[in-house]
Amino acid sequence: MTTTTATPANARMLGLAHYAARAVLESVLARHGLGFQQQIVLRPVALAAGPVDRGQLVADTVAALKADEDSVRGTVDELITAGLLATDASDVRITDAGRELFERITKETAAASARIWGDIPEEDLLAAGRVLALVTERADAEPATAAQ
Repeated sequence: MTTTTATPANARMLGLAHYAARAVLESVLARHGLGFQQQIVLRPVALAAGPVDRGQLVADTVAALKADEDSVRGTVDELITAGLLATDASDVRITDAGRELFERITKETAAASARIWGDIPEEDLLAAGRVLALVTERADAEPATAAQ
């Protein structure tokens, strides 16, 4: 494992880590013709025990990605058109093709994830998790604070 001199975490460091990890994921997604936002929409439906309310899926994705609602609705439509999701009234569910693709992507990213995260001590991961949760909470609250 490469070690570096410890420096305090900051927004730039967080951004660099995000984009480095995202590039790993996007390289896998590209091999399967899937985009990042498509994978973000597909994941909760693949992990759900049953159908997912389409409106809630859109709202959750908008909140998670800070994305435009119309863009996310379009992504859901793309996944339906591609046969990866199916719609039942106001719900969406994963199709067999969608589940198979999700499982392939998950399997392909697991090895890279193990190399990236595998030997980081648990206490470091717990501390990082607490800090990242706090940063996310504060950043989510910032637009309301800035508007005052």
